[in-house]
Amino acid sequence: MTGKGAKRGQAHLQPYISKQYYHRYTPIDHAVWRFVMKQNHYFLKDIAHPAYVNGLRDSGIKTESIPKVDDMNKSLAKVGWGAVTIDGLIPGSVFYGFLANGLLPIATEIRNIQNIAYTPAPDMIHEAAGHAPILLDQSYREFVRKIGEMGAKALASKEKLEVFKAVRHLTIVAEDPNSTPEQVKEAERLVAEARQKVKGLSEADMVSRLFWWTVEYGLIGDLSDPKIYGAGLLSSVGESQSCLADDVKKIPFSVEECIKTPYDVTKPQPQLFVCKDFNELAGAIDQFASTMAFKKGGTESLEKALRSDNLATFVFSSGLQVTGTLATIWRDKNGEANYIKTKGPTALSLDHTQLVKHGKDTHHKGFGTPIGSLEGKIVLENCSLPQLKDLGIIEGSEAALRFESGVNVKGIVKSILMSDGKPILISFKDCQVSYQGQVLFEPSWGTYDMAVGARVTSVFAGAADPDAFFEWPTDETNSMEEAEVQQLNELERLYAEIRSLREGPEWNEQSWSRLEEVIATLDHKYPNEWLLRLEILEIYKLQNSSHPNVKIISELLRNKNWGKSVNQVIQRGFTLINNR
Repeated sequence: MTGKGAKRGQAHLQPYISKQYYHRYTPIDHAVWRFVMKQNHYFLKDIAHPAYVNGLRDSGIKTESIPKVDDMNKSLAKVGWGAVTIDGLIPGSVFYGFLANGLLPIATEIRNIQNIAYTPAPDMIHEAAGHAPILLDQSYREFVRKIGEMGAKALASKEKLEVFKAVRHLTIVAEDPNSTPEQVKEAERLVAEARQKVKGLSEADMVSRLFWWTVEYGLIGDLSDPKIYGAGLLSSVGESQSCLADDVKKIPFSVEECIKTPYDVTKPQPQLFVCKDFNELAGAIDQFASTMAFKKGGTESLEKALRSDNLATFVFSSGLQVTGTLATIWRDKNGEANYIKTKGPTALSLDHTQLVKHGKDTHHKGFGTPIGSLEGKIVLENCSLPQLKDLGIIEGSEAALRFESGVNVKGIVKSILMSDGKPILISFKDCQVSYQGQVLFEPSWGTYDMAVGARVTSVFAGAADPDAFFEWPTDETNSMEEAEVQQLNELERLYAEIRSLREGPEWNEQSWSRLEEVIATLDHKYPNEWLLRLEILEIYKLQNSSHPNVKIISELLRNKNWGKSVNQVIQRGFTLINNR
């Protein structure tokens, strides 16, 4: 992986890693980055949390041009983190998986000028200018890693997967300069339609809301005078200013209130939550984690996995881990799970390491096993080999196991897999498993592998051993792509020209002449190009603040009806220029 290299347990993250084709950024892209970063350095110094202000200064992220992810790695490596490049919106479990591994996922796209104030799509400005600087603060990044670990294990619902697909489509459409208003509206309608099908809140939903109201849109400090620490606010030229206004309700942070409050990625938030400090966040997250399936286990957690209809891992009290998609739960008279069955490829692991000959190839059609104690309250995982022998569980001999729940297992013991002197898996041949007259396994089906475990102690999303369960992709990167010659259109060449003038070693008569030519082309062909005019105004202010064009350009920028959001951004541009 970029920056830190691939590590154990990260195979499932590999398919989502892309490459930063730096040469593809246009002069306009760099101008957008520069404008937002200059805004951040100037306007956020007094309203952002000191951890962000200090991080922005110490991160080494440059203002003048879009950063290279490799350079960001050098900065994050100082604190034991790294960065990976991703292609746009990725599944929540994958995003949290990166954070849990101390990796900041960075979308390499950059917003267009029309969305310079805010975009719902992940981009370089959001990740690099929003998330990265504050991660240099120890207490904050520990909180982020912790919520990443929670999110990676949180169980989702299949309906939310459809919501993710719709939201991803919306972000693509919203950022596409060729999209029509009708197409954007249709994409928004599909998101709303998908959300209407969601019933209740899954664990993943709860973590998502917590993440949104803290890491993305959190305020910190005194309720009457809070500071910004949420990356969504820090990377929004517009909302970083408006969020502190009185019309945005400030609510004391609590996990319960955050979870109850939905959010809309396409609009400014009407309320924000204010925590006292990062330690409060970490403590609250720990408390919430104790209610999740990966901490609680039991039937309730299994039911969450069943509703998710996605890959999950079930940990038995013996330590055995079963990774698969839960298909069926049988319950006893008290409603407690006494037998479970997965569908499709399933694998067995111990201590997050897949057992030999118990991968997806062996259990490609699923895996079924009882849960509970034998009659007489005998807990199998507490038995030694002599005790198993006393129960008639002997390799090569027929055994009949009667569970308290009513599940019966009868067959010839083929093998007993032990760990620390205790059984975790018993395999049978010529085996039949039944429950209340229903046959759950027949001898003709082959070997029956039975998990040992009186209880399910943990249930979490994903695989116990991702490296074994998922295939590692091969690197098919075409190195020739970096050598592509960038073809600029006329407007992009004008931006490049102004950049060259601004960064040139000296200013002379030829410089003035080139500047006048750019202005003439702008006036003739690009009357709505406000950002480049601001950059030109900045040059005039530096070289000759009394030049007649200063007044002409200023009046054009001030008096033209650009629309409310652009007018606000232009006004902030004036502020920056006048306070250099």
